[in-house]
Amino acid sequence: MLHDPALARAAATAPDPRPVSAVSTGVGLAGLAGLLIWVAIARYFHFDGSHAALVNVAACGVPMVVWSVVVDKVHRRASTGIDWAQQTPWRDTIDISLTKLAGLWATWAGIALIYGTFRFYWTNQWGGYPFAMWVFGGVAPILFVASIPYVIWLDRKLVDPRDGAWALGTWLMGTGKVDPEAIYAHLRSWGVKAFFLAFMLAIVPPGFGEFIRADWGVVLNNPVALANWLITFMFVIDVGFATVGYVLTMRPLDAHIRSANPYAQAWMAALICYPPFTLMGNGGPLDYHPGTSDWIHWFAGHPVLLAITGAVLVGLTAIYAWSTMAFGLRFSNLTHRGILTHGPYAWSRHPAYLSKNLFWWIATIPVLSTGSLADAARATILMALVSGVYYWRALTEEKHLGADPDYQAYSAWMDRNGPVPRFFAWVAGRTPAGDQNRISS
Repeated sequence: MLHDPALARAAATAPDPRPVSAVSTGVGLAGLAGLLIWVAIARYFHFDGSHAALVNVAACGVPMVVWSVVVDKVHRRASTGIDWAQQTPWRDTIDISLTKLAGLWATWAGIALIYGTFRFYWTNQWGGYPFAMWVFGGVAPILFVASIPYVIWLDRKLVDPRDGAWALGTWLMGTGKVDPEAIYAHLRSWGVKAFFLAFMLAIVPPGFGEFIRADWGVVLNNPVALANWLITFMFVIDVGFATVGYVLTMRPLDAHIRSANPYAQAWMAALICYPPFTLMGNGGPLDYHPGTSDWIHWFAGHPVLLAITGAVLVGLTAIYAWSTMAFGLRFSNLTHRGILTHGPYAWSRHPAYLSKNLFWWIATIPVLSTGSLADAARATILMALVSGVYYWRALTEEKHLGADPDYQAYSAWMDRNGPVPRFFAWVAGRTPAGDQNRISS
């Protein structure tokens, strides 16, 4: 086939629209607005305690729920599995509902047993886990009672009410045969929620309190203090949105878990980044801190370098927080809850991992050492291994999501148009996919 320059030019300029995102930009902005309003109130009235921190999570979540329902109308999406026009009599679904409640309550009992057995949930060794347990203890009776009318009501509207909780209940009561994979999927989803929600609640109060208590006089007159204060605020945003995401895994909001990652390597890659399994913490196998310092030490006495580096670190943390905010109600590790294509995910498939690792490299500068060259080499290698862990996490996530045609379309679009994938393709000496398509046209 002869090459036609006109056709080549037309192909090069043809529109290539980005796939539609499962989450709108507006829902994240609504949550951010609610969070900012509460933070301003908390700063003014000096509300810096754990209860105020929980209100901050609610202030983030409630506007997102309102936006999702009123503006985005997510409850009307087919992906919820709900048919609101369906008027199934409750007598026709009550057996399913009771079986589902048995499976759900058994799951909660198992989670409670784990919380009660492992001591780190009741000590401050790994942060504020006792606070998380206190929260769970307070809401558990409410959830138990509320689950009854909720499940009975929702089952009347679900196209297929026989989900993983129902399968577990059926198996426990021996009332029929079920697909074991449905039970495994159910337990994986609740395993993700139980592990990560406890962690998120544990870190909600410390960061919020630190940000609220900061002294204006110090912050506004010291570029380093200002940078650290803004970095703390970015993490307040990140933790607020992430906690909301783990709480609101609900079908009527189209925020339910479609699937939890079924691959053992994915769980390993994720869990070693969080306590009590973390390998990067103090004294851990991948602890790169001994023999190193941070950017404040290395650039001391150089105010311009301190200001520039501080601004870069704030920017990277802002991208990290933005990556979480983009999920709206749906943030969660190790799960598929809809494909994001907007915000930072229009630039990179893994903007949070990329910004986080760049932050660590710039903040620490491991090639510099307070001790010996061996310390510098060791720290650099260990930090490279830490970055490798996050690369591994990214690969396992793509393996999980890759079965979804929506993710396949998004990934292909990113290869053609995403600035970060195209940059890495250029670094590797490969022709970006989009350019290949244009050449072959």
